[in-house]
Amino acid sequence: MTTAGPRSPNAPVVRAAPSTPLPGTLVQFDARTDTDAAYTDSIVAISGIFLGQPVAFARRGRHRFTGIGAVPLDSIRGGTLALVATYASGATARSESHVDAAPQPVLAAAPKKEALHVAARFSAPPPAATTRRIAAESELAYDVGRASLGTEPLWRVPFIEPRPGPITSGFGRGREFNGTLTSRHTGTDFAGRIGDPVVAANRGVVAMIGDFYLAGTAVYVDHGGGLVTAYFHLSAVSVAVGDTVARGQRLGSVGATGRVTGPHLHWVVRYGTASVDALTALALEPPPDVPVVTVCGAAP
Repeated sequence: MTTAGPRSPNAPVVRAAPSTPLPGTLVQFDARTDTDAAYTDSIVAISGIFLGQPVAFARRGRHRFTGIGAVPLDSIRGGTLALVATYASGATARSESHVDAAPQPVLAAAPKKEALHVAARFSAPPPAATTRRIAAESELAYDVGRASLGTEPLWRVPFIEPRPGPITSGFGRGREFNGTLTSRHTGTDFAGRIGDPVVAANRGVVAMIGDFYLAGTAVYVDHGGGLVTAYFHLSAVSVAVGDTVARGQRLGSVGATGRVTGPHLHWVVRYGTASVDALTALALEPPPDVPVVTVCGAAP
């Protein structure tokens, strides 16, 4: 991560972890203020925008704040975090820090493909009405992510996997149906039999339950601070919209609803509207047990 352009001596210095994230992963920002400044601890808010989405920052100590962002799957150059620190006096300090994408040799490698031989209906283009339905359902899911941005994180302990495994299909793989590459896999699939339990990866609020064309019966959990998890193809649901669920609480059961070739759990993690590798959520440092210190909305 490199700092671009002039920076006020009192603007926070930001580091990203990982420093060169892969496309389609979460990134955690660590902002540290200038400990030599006489009014360092008078910062009352930090706001940030990274790749078009707000970043919520929480205070972790007298001179340290952390926030989470996402590098989309189609990003090859990374992006810039534009940050504004606001002081009690009303003064502001701005900085811009660039997060490089993964090294070119990694990105140059051909993405892994899964060759699936299935009924023709899985590879044939859907009719226009179905295409419109899929687009509308995707927009509903994106609305859940947008609503989460800038809110207070509800989780205080690390994320866990929603099933004990094994993982049968990873994030980002190309999906080849009957010899035709049709899509990229934007979730993580866990093996399971119909009726096996599916649990919440962390504390959050059930934001949406639906019967979708692709996802089948699905539960979306808003964890606050921009993070949303979703659980697809369920055979049964054990919660209701508006419920606050605990980490490890049963949400429903493995199924084969929607557009699938067999029973499994498709687990999705999004930051705002960006789908990311769900397993990168497991490495996130939990927020402190204090309110978020943030100003989100307009770009700095």
